[in-house]
Amino acid sequence: MRLILLGPPGSGKGTQGVRLAERLGVPQISTGDLFRKNLADSTELGRKAQEYMSKGQLVPDKLVLDMVDDRLKQGDTAKGFILDGFPRTIPQADGLGAMLKAHDTKIDHVVLIDLDDEEIVGRLSARRTCSKCGAIYHLIASPPKKENVCDKCGSVGTLEQREDDVPETIRKRLVVYHDQTQPLVDYYSKAGLLRTVDGAQSPAKVAQDIVRAVNA
Repeated sequence: MRLILLGPPGSGKGTQGVRLAERLGVPQISTGDLFRKNLADSTELGRKAQEYMSKGQLVPDKLVLDMVDDRLKQGDTAKGFILDGFPRTIPQADGLGAMLKAHDTKIDHVVLIDLDDEEIVGRLSARRTCSKCGAIYHLIASPPKKENVCDKCGSVGTLEQREDDVPETIRKRLVVYHDQTQPLVDYYSKAGLLRTVDGAQSPAKVAQDIVRAVNA
């Protein structure tokens, strides 16, 4: 099964992608992970991306698509894959469609995890990240066992609010999402691929609804 997970920042795409990947036995693929791996391994694609990033420029869609194409050629995608947060724009969606068509395959479903903006602001502003090991907590939904102590690495006083989790920054990220990514909802709806689930539910219930939607 070949899926795309859509949704605003904080809607739980990453969490649901992990759950779904384990259930379906297919890899979860995010462009963020692809960038980090290509940069860390100093691949040709990574070096090209670094040239743009070092100048403060956006990496061109063609290069992003090349990274995705390279990843989809790996053997573990034979039974399918889950694209987490990609594509982000209509041009990227067009490029992905053309790329998959060239490989004689296509996306089966696009799942939108829908969530109200104010719910997102409340959810993300309560998120804390361990500066030592990167473990992520939520002060309400999944707090650390001991206040300000990381469960994973045991560090004290390292749970911090990231700059992009400050309410003002979150609202700016949502403006970008609505401007660039929201149009994909109509794009995939017209293609008959869109499945929408309520992201305000518990993670377990969201996961159930996603499985039900893609198996309907």
